[in-house]
Amino acid sequence: MSSDLSILVTLNEHYLPQLEVMLTSLHASNPGENVSVWLIHRSLTPEQLARLERRCGLLGFSLHPVTADARLFADAPLTRQYPQEMYYRLLAAQLLPEEMHRVIYLDPDILVINPLRPLWELDLAGNLFAAAAHTGKTELANSVNQVRLGTDHDYFNSGVLLMDLDAGRRWINPEALFDFTRRHARELLFPDQDLLNMLYGSLVLPLDDAVWNYDARNFNNYYLRSGGDCDMDWVFAHTSVLHFCGKAKPWKPGYRRRFGPLYRHYMRLTQLAMPD
Repeated sequence: MSSDLSILVTLNEHYLPQLEVMLTSLHASNPGENVSVWLIHRSLTPEQLARLERRCGLLGFSLHPVTADARLFADAPLTRQYPQEMYYRLLAAQLLPEEMHRVIYLDPDILVINPLRPLWELDLAGNLFAAAAHTGKTELANSVNQVRLGTDHDYFNSGVLLMDLDAGRRWINPEALFDFTRRHARELLFPDQDLLNMLYGSLVLPLDDAVWNYDARNFNNYYLRSGGDCDMDWVFAHTSVLHFCGKAKPWKPGYRRRFGPLYRHYMRLTQLAMPD
């Protein structure tokens, strides 16, 4: 296994500022790590990529932009609800170089506040992905999703994924993925996440969401379900990934939830390191 951390992001220009904040937090919480940032996109401009490359250079990271091959998506059902970008994380194995064997996918609306190496070195035990389900505080929603999608496993969040790329090249067929999407379009409320669960949920190694995909909306629920152990000190000592799920986002005016000041701290560090 490579000693370098390989991080995958897939986005358009609207989430570039949040990506820069996420990378700032990743650098601060993973001192001494060599990090390769792989970016799959289709529409970023040379100027936008140059800015991101400068940001990565300041952090000591290497940036590897990958322009998605449009030919791969020639038969994909593409609409406003199902943009091409929604397929990128599931088709990462087909889009990234064959010499890559694993990668950690991260949504841009994330802060990394503790090391990622334990996740990077996790034994996937033959599974395609490792992911967390937000089950302890949302059992009703989890059950509803199981009924809605006809699955018998927890509903995994696709915002943090450890991927076995070799397994993805064996098991994920783009044509079959597109055909499934076409046939089940009416059932997909959260398209890429629903596809992950419907098609590959049985090949997901469950992760502890309190460590690897902490839903920043739900401090009180984590605290209560842990009997008071999962307090703020516990989060700062043990949680690696804070995920700002949902419509309310900490970079927007009026955000008043608990982890908003922490996010704005990293926003400020990001701006100080490379002023506009």
